[in-house]
Amino acid sequence: MKELIKLVDEYLDKYLPVSYPEDIFKAMKYTLSLPGKRLRPVMCLETARMLGGDMMKAMPAACAIEMLHVQSLIHDDLPCMDNDDFRRGKPSNHKVFGEANAVLAGDALLTFAPQTIIEKSEGLSPEQLVRILYEYTKFAGAYGLIAGQVVDIESEDGKYVKSPEETLNFIHLNKTAVLFRLAVRCGAIIANASEEVIEEMDNFAKKFGLAFQIYDDIMDEISTFEELGKTVGKDKNSGKLTYVSLYGLENAKQKFNSMIKDCCDIIDKYDSKVINEILNKLRDRLSGV
Repeated sequence: MKELIKLVDEYLDKYLPVSYPEDIFKAMKYTLSLPGKRLRPVMCLETARMLGGDMMKAMPAACAIEMLHVQSLIHDDLPCMDNDDFRRGKPSNHKVFGEANAVLAGDALLTFAPQTIIEKSEGLSPEQLVRILYEYTKFAGAYGLIAGQVVDIESEDGKYVKSPEETLNFIHLNKTAVLFRLAVRCGAIIANASEEVIEEMDNFAKKFGLAFQIYDDIMDEISTFEELGKTVGKDKNSGKLTYVSLYGLENAKQKFNSMIKDCCDIIDKYDSKVINEILNKLRDRLSGV
């Protein structure tokens, strides 16, 4: 896991040099370079490897997914969104570069990511490349990440077109799980996996994404700033719909453990120490809570 994180960090720095105008590239690199778990690019690389593909062929797509994820964090922290002054223990992008440049840095990462896939990918067929770009644009847009953010904002005002349970599930499938889905789907496509395997990995990513969000909701309730690197208790204070607010802390823990078990049941048929390490770390983190 640590080796893969280090490798991803090296290629992120390599793929995104600082150029003119420097302000925008520095803003893009600022949040992208903050220490993180790199779960999404690691899962993309590991999925390609464990399904028999060349992991390095997946590196441009893996880095592009991390760029997309960071774009969502930059915009999520803006005053007009979640209004958070900290990210990964450091001042948020808009606190360092101003709101205008933070918006533009997010926009730039959103478009720089597919550019990276096109320019840096080697050894992929035209069909693979087109499908990866299709998956990226679909999950990044109004049928994915943006949809989740919109419904998340609406739910803060108590606007539920669907039931609270359906609304919560929609938010986290689209705001959180969608990038894990993109990661494993791209890895599987690069490995030339069958449609059946791609869908199985997609199912894994949906469950993992929900488990990860439940974990995040619980940590927001019980953790500290030092542990999370961002403002804690904001979800509760803003009246946001979360697994803890809807189901209670103990039920949220039970849902988390159930989702992690489902993930293990799917991934056990594959040889992946890396993904098992991720699952075990999340489970161990909450086991004593």
